[in-house]
Amino acid sequence: MAAVVAALGDARTIIDVGAGTGSYEPDGRVVLAVEPSTGMIRQRPPTAGPAVRAVAEALPVRDNAADAALAVLTVHHWTDWRRGLAELRRVAPRRVVLAYDTRLHVDFWFVREYVPEIAELELGRPSAPDIAHELGAESVTPLPLPWDFTDGVFPAYWRRPTAYLDPRVRRACSALAQTDPAAVERGVRRLREDLATGRWHERHRELLALDHWDAGFRLIVV
Repeated sequence: MAAVVAALGDARTIIDVGAGTGSYEPDGRVVLAVEPSTGMIRQRPPTAGPAVRAVAEALPVRDNAADAALAVLTVHHWTDWRRGLAELRRVAPRRVVLAYDTRLHVDFWFVREYVPEIAELELGRPSAPDIAHELGAESVTPLPLPWDFTDGVFPAYWRRPTAYLDPRVRRACSALAQTDPAAVERGVRRLREDLATGRWHERHRELLALDHWDAGFRLIVV
């Protein structure tokens, strides 16, 4: 969150595109949230800024309506990501996008060893280098994940493999929720067995010594 706030600089008015429940919206700024899901909008806290139900590809605001446009882990969900990025350029002079390098995501041990079917989904999504190129990014900053990261993004539990045995955790990860359930269940069974026998810990001993790991998340700023 601190990296996102720093990237926003002195922007006082922000359009948060694909805002979800508003987890990454900074305090002390004027924020308009744009979110296509009514369910997500309903989960926004009472203290959050106003939200409008719309999609990134057709933002319902005038040109240069805000100081900055923010898009956090959302571009890969857009129907037409290039059109959505063009909208970010239209509505604000500063663009801050948090995305991930899909090639690094598919090298994640959960994908490589347990559910390789996820790779096809991930490689079909826009990758951080593609997004940075499309926007003409001024900076692209790697954001390694701490081992105790609290946001439930897919690779968040890279050092806590038992978390993936929890159906609630898997439902919160779009990469898992959108993959063939039979493939996911097969992979989870294998993971459970490898955890019980100690094979996972033997194969990934080096991860247990790390405090941070690069899963490919990149902060893109224009």
